[in-house]
Amino acid sequence: MKRDRILLSTAYFPPIQYMALVNEAERVFIEREENYIKQTFRNRCYILTANGVMALSVPVLEGSFHKRAIKDIRIDYTKRWQQIHLRSIYSSYKASPYFDYYYEKVEKIISKSHTFLLDLNMESLQILVELMNIRPQITYTDFFEPVKTCEPDWRYFISPKNREMDKLFRYKKYLQVFYDRFDFIPGLSSLDLIFNAGPDAVNYLPEILIPY
Repeated sequence: MKRDRILLSTAYFPPIQYMALVNEAERVFIEREENYIKQTFRNRCYILTANGVMALSVPVLEGSFHKRAIKDIRIDYTKRWQQIHLRSIYSSYKASPYFDYYYEKVEKIISKSHTFLLDLNMESLQILVELMNIRPQITYTDFFEPVKTCEPDWRYFISPKNREMDKLFRYKKYLQVFYDRFDFIPGLSSLDLIFNAGPDAVNYLPEILIPY
């Protein structure tokens, strides 16, 4: 039985743990009133390249993130991040089984000139739920709910800085592009999952090990 609601941070092509939570909720609330936090999934994702795991970060304008609400964070286009992301995704996943089906959709989102990070992230989430055939109701928060006063609150658990995060999930192995070079690497961006598993991607989302 699905949870009625869940509270999550915004994320750029979020990791599979994030999508597992989205899949188990009827309503997903994306936090837009919190202050921006650097070096999190809010502006980065992790993909698997021929040389190992690589972080793809969306730069934001300097000075725009000091105690500034995430909804007001603007993307910095003085850096060639779009070309870097697309080139990295292409070279990493061009040999994956479902690359030809999905790359154009991903390319369109990254190539678009979004002013705000929140809008880019929402489009990345929307394409993932569409490709995984997940149908939650997704909306933004209207005000900031203090931590631990609302349940279930996963805004600060799903983070590359949280070393305890992997203990909350049981991962399901799927065949990754560079299986001949690396053991299975869990917790990557959901891009890794959809390019490799295609329509079956939702079946490989990790199992949530604690009640939420």
